[in-house]
Amino acid sequence: MIMTKSRPVLVVIDVQKGFNQSIWGKRNNPHAETQMLTLIEEWRKQDYPIIHVQHASKNPDSPLYPANPGFQFQEGFGPNEDEYFIRKSVNSCFIGTELDSYLKANGYETLVIVGLTTNHCVSTTARMAGNLGYRVYVVHDATACFERESYDGVTRYDAETVHQLALASLHGEFGEVVSTEQVLDAAKVLK
Repeated sequence: MIMTKSRPVLVVIDVQKGFNQSIWGKRNNPHAETQMLTLIEEWRKQDYPIIHVQHASKNPDSPLYPANPGFQFQEGFGPNEDEYFIRKSVNSCFIGTELDSYLKANGYETLVIVGLTTNHCVSTTARMAGNLGYRVYVVHDATACFERESYDGVTRYDAETVHQLALASLHGEFGEVVSTEQVLDAAKVLK
C-alpha cells in the first residue's frame, strides 16, 4: 500500500444505529465497527483529518430518517469538535455536500474509506472519488453489508458474497482494497 505524503483523510460513512435493525437482513463482518474505531483512534493520535458522514433518509419509514432513533451514530462514532462532518441524503458523499470543495481547499488527495454499507454508500463514494482523481483506499475489514435479493427475486445472495463482489468491482479501477493492518502500517510510516 502506498499513500501520498499528504495527510490521508479517513472517511467514516453512515455508522448509524439504524443499521443494527433486523429489517436489513443478515450482515457480514460483525467486527467492522471495531476495525473502524481502531482506525479512528489512530487517525486522532496522528492528528490526521477525519470526515464523519451521516445519512439522512428522505423516507419517513427508514431507520435512517432524521426523526427516527436509528438516525443517530452508533456508540463511539460521530465527530469530535475539530472534525469535519457532512450529512447526505443519497448514496454518494459527494452529491449535495461540500465534500469535494472541502478536500480540494485543504489539499487532501488521499481518502481511506470505511463504513456502511460496502455495496451502497461506501462503493458509490469510492467510485466518485476515484473518478474525481483522488487516491482511494477502501478498507475491506472496516466495511460491511447485508444480504441482497436478485433483481428478479429468484436468488438471495449472502452478505459476504455481496461484500466481496462490491470490493472486487472497486479494486484496481476506482481504488485499492486494503486491510486495517495495511492502513495502520502505512499511516504510521507517514508521521
